[in-house]
Amino acid sequence: MPPMSSIPKRCVLEVMTDLIRSDRLRRFAIAPILCAIAIAAVACASDKPAAKAASASAPSEIAPAAGGQFGQWLKGLRDDAAKRGIKAKTLDAALKDVQPIERVIELDRKQPETTLSFTEYVERVIPDSRVMLARLRLVENYGLLEAVQKRFGVEPEFVVALWGIESDFGAHMGNFPVIHALATLAYDGRRSEYFRAELLDALTILDQGHIEPDAMLGSWAGAMGQAQFMPSSFLNYAVDHNGDGRRDIWGTRGDVFASAANYLSTIGWKHGEGWGRRVLVPIGFDLEAAAAEKKPKPVSAWRAAGLTDSDGSALPRSEDRKLATLVLPDGVKGSAYLAYDNFRVILHWNRSNYFALAVGQLADRIRNR
Repeated sequence: MPPMSSIPKRCVLEVMTDLIRSDRLRRFAIAPILCAIAIAAVACASDKPAAKAASASAPSEIAPAAGGQFGQWLKGLRDDAAKRGIKAKTLDAALKDVQPIERVIELDRKQPETTLSFTEYVERVIPDSRVMLARLRLVENYGLLEAVQKRFGVEPEFVVALWGIESDFGAHMGNFPVIHALATLAYDGRRSEYFRAELLDALTILDQGHIEPDAMLGSWAGAMGQAQFMPSSFLNYAVDHNGDGRRDIWGTRGDVFASAANYLSTIGWKHGEGWGRRVLVPIGFDLEAAAAEKKPKPVSAWRAAGLTDSDGSALPRSEDRKLATLVLPDGVKGSAYLAYDNFRVILHWNRSNYFALAVGQLADRIRNR
């Protein structure tokens, strides 16, 4: 888990001034936000970003070429890219020094040594420090996030939650050269078809002029920028929000926020419907059978079955028509959640119940729900 970002780029006093002047934020948790600002102010002696700590996922030495086989494979890739219309000068710049990276292969084949419970996962992914910073980032970027909400219909707290969990608000985007990493995985053979397609998409991004090859950095698997989009997601969902001709998910916050919101909106986000809620189940309730049922049921049906809100109160009748499935992240002995349509939209972003629940919970905590 990467360390939390510590110092906002904008002076905290400016953020405080914006907050005081704005009455649009009354629905957010103002007291916790002010606490976050006050804490951040202690560290705000300068506006210089904190230096990134060395990451265990940093690329190791690039492996020597695998005889003539990799070069031959690369020639075939270049031919395919040229047929796709990618310019020769783009291919020259992007592929001139490409070699397999041993560390990428290690990470791709590595199996987790331990399995975290959902409670442990949440403690790592959304500790109090990240919640406080998320509230600060929301205030800091509220005008931009509000404009994105008007355009795409996705609430600011969900955009900020994704931003925080994916890249720690842009502080940790990965430092692998994306073309090298994708070429390594495409050549390796285990999932070569998928990564070859992603590599061709990455070359298309370069050819369109959105970023230079040396600046195209990301995770070992090729996820890029502050939104951690794979190249195919970039081409499908990335947005040039500021109109400068580039879809810059690495350094332009408007493009980052709009791209994330466009992704959710395109998949089917429902504004104002939330993501779900934690629930209590009655004694004797068949959790396994209910969780195995994949077809969503109205909240009213779950209430009739005896489920209640996490505090024991009745499930709100205002949500009766929402369709929900029961999610048990730790099985029948752990917590239970009713997940609405927006939860299933988040699952398109990352097909992990842990991830989708964490995004929803962080969004709730940003709004102090």
